[in-house]
Amino acid sequence: MTYSSILPRVLQTGAGASLQIPQILASLGCMRPLIITDRMMVELGYAGRIQNALADTGLYADVFSDTVPEPTVASIQAGVETARSGGYDSIIALGGGSPIDSAKAIGILAKHGGEMRDYKFPRNVTEAGLPIIAIPTTAGTGSEVTRFTIITDEKSDEKMLCVGAGFMPVAALVDFELTLSLPPRVTADTGIDALTHAIEAYVSKKANLFSDAQALAAMRLIGPNLRRVYAKGDDRAAREAVMLGSTLAGLAFSAASVALVHGMSRPIGAFFHVPHGLSNAMLLPAVTAFSIPSARDRYADCARAMGVATASDSDNIAVEKLLTELEAINAELNVPTPAQFGIDRNQFFELMPTMARQALASGSPGNNPRVPSEAEMVELYRSLW
Repeated sequence: MTYSSILPRVLQTGAGASLQIPQILASLGCMRPLIITDRMMVELGYAGRIQNALADTGLYADVFSDTVPEPTVASIQAGVETARSGGYDSIIALGGGSPIDSAKAIGILAKHGGEMRDYKFPRNVTEAGLPIIAIPTTAGTGSEVTRFTIITDEKSDEKMLCVGAGFMPVAALVDFELTLSLPPRVTADTGIDALTHAIEAYVSKKANLFSDAQALAAMRLIGPNLRRVYAKGDDRAAREAVMLGSTLAGLAFSAASVALVHGMSRPIGAFFHVPHGLSNAMLLPAVTAFSIPSARDRYADCARAMGVATASDSDNIAVEKLLTELEAINAELNVPTPAQFGIDRNQFFELMPTMARQALASGSPGNNPRVPSEAEMVELYRSLW
């Protein structure tokens, strides 16, 4: 059997990697980039920093900064119109997962037209959009190295998963210095998101030798350092480890796909506007406990890679330590329950069957080592409360 792994053409990592943007554009033969980002990146000066680096080499870049958290069909439309009207030959996606996901969608729609729903899974989008150079500013989504984007249809509150080589950035510049100013809440949510990517890629039914290598390496980097970056945001060594771990986790799940946590997480985000990493964190301990009986050895490997179990621990002991660790991470990083987040109980319980149906339709639960029924997913949602 063979496995397909789609990667960016260029992957640059380390302090100052983001300032290599002029050389990357030159190598791609691009001269007219559009920076797609959010207003915070403009306020923090990160967009201006990229513009200045380009100006030093005689290149000029406009900025579109109206992306929003958890991008929607409506939120990307202005970006599509901007990209179509400006004669741009490339996109610089600057920010967390939401600006990068927005840029991926904008790059396809600006070049090929249609509506976002036309590109949702199970369609495999192979058409190349405007080339994207991704510069992540959070250590979590891995979107800079994945062939996925997620856009919410606000009419149906569905988080549409869109998949294919057409969404893969041609270059990713992974600069951990851009994460040094992240507040603790964002650090926690994105870090747990990255950890979830690594675990789910490793236990996925689509896991393979390539994705296993990336997933285990990601867990070794993220596991010992997640609390450190949460407690001390200017810890450069820990920030670099988690940032690289996030990118490796992105490579892993791009090759092996995500599983039940992500499938169940998307509807929570769509209906209740819970940040993606946070809804993953709410689900991770319960879904892991549900799934362990079907992949005990794999989850035990995760515990050992994260450093919470030793090689001498049996698989049974290792998975118990993993569950204890996941619950401890949520407690120490102040991950709320749905109730603590402020979600209305009646609405949550009424929507559980709808969320379960949407999760199953996304395809992600089918990759899980233990594939749940809709009724079992409803019970998992209930257990979160």
